[in-house]
Amino acid sequence: MSSIITVGGITKTYGETIAVNDLSFSVEEGEIFGMVGPNGAGKTTTIECIEGLRQADRGEIQVMGLDPIRQERQLRPLLGIQLQQAHLPDNIKVWEALDMYASFYDNTLDWEDLLEELGLMDKRGTTFRKLSGGQKQHLFIALALLNDPRLVFLDELTTGLDPHARHNIWDLVQEVRQRGKTVFLTTHYMEEAENLCDRVAILDQGKIVALDTPANLIRDLKISERISFQVKGEWKSGALEDLPGVKNVQRQGDKVVVLGPANGAQVSASIVTGVVNALAEAGTQFSDLRTEYPDLEDVFLTLTGHQMRPERSE
Repeated sequence: MSSIITVGGITKTYGETIAVNDLSFSVEEGEIFGMVGPNGAGKTTTIECIEGLRQADRGEIQVMGLDPIRQERQLRPLLGIQLQQAHLPDNIKVWEALDMYASFYDNTLDWEDLLEELGLMDKRGTTFRKLSGGQKQHLFIALALLNDPRLVFLDELTTGLDPHARHNIWDLVQEVRQRGKTVFLTTHYMEEAENLCDRVAILDQGKIVALDTPANLIRDLKISERISFQVKGEWKSGALEDLPGVKNVQRQGDKVVVLGPANGAQVSASIVTGVVNALAEAGTQFSDLRTEYPDLEDVFLTLTGHQMRPERSE
C-alpha cells in the first residue's frame, strides 16, 4: 500500500493552549485509520488541518501528494468530509439536501442510488428535524460520498447515538471502505476504534502516545484480564496496588479498574481473590465485580495513567 496522507511534525496552538504538538504519521490507501482519545486531545484540530479547514502553525501535510492549503482547489473534489458539528436547516428535506450538495460538484454519484444503499429512500421527503440521530448521520455519510471521493473523513460520527444506531453506522463505515475508499475517522469511543479500524493512533494532550493495529496495542499491554467493580465513598487504593500481579489501579467516579498481568487464568483468579480479600479487610463496600478481557480503553489507561476524561471542547 502507498500513503494517501503524510503528516510531518505539525503543531497547532490557540493562545497558550497547545492543541496539537509535533504530530507525525501516515495513512495508507484503502485502510480505515482511526484517531482516538478523549475530547480535547486534539483529534478534531488534526483532522481539520489535514482537510485544509485549519492551517497548522508549523509542519508539513500532504494529501494525495497535494498541500491541503495551497492546493485546496485541486484536492477538494477528491475528499468527502463529515464535520463534527455538521447540521442542516431544520426544514430542508432529505432529497433537497442531496440535490443542493450535488450542485456543488462537477461530477457526482446518483443520489437516488445513495438513498437506497444507505437506507434513506423512505425518508427522501422527510425534513431534517424529523430524522432520528442515526438517520441524520446516514444522511451526512451520503453527503460525504456524493462526489465519489477517494478519501473520506468522519469526525466523531457516532457521538450521541444509542448503541443500536452506533452499530448501524459501523456497518455503513465498513461498506464505505468496501467501495474502495480510504476512511480517516476520529472518535472518543475506544470500542468503536477497536471494531472498525485497521490502525489506531491514540492521542492524549495533543501527542500520539501509541500507533498500531488494535490487536497489537492490546497484546503489547501484557495483561490477561481486568477486574472492575463499583465503590462508593472514601477508599484507599494502596492495598490493591500492593497485591502481587496487579499492574494498575484506577478510579473514575464510582468505578474502579484493576489491571493484571498476562500470566494466565490461574494467576488472574488469584488476583481476583486478593482484590476481594483486600476490600473486605479494609471494610470497603463494593458491588458489580467482574472480570473482562483487556481492550483499547485499557491501552489508553496504561499509557496515560487515567481513563477517558469527561467531554470538553477541542
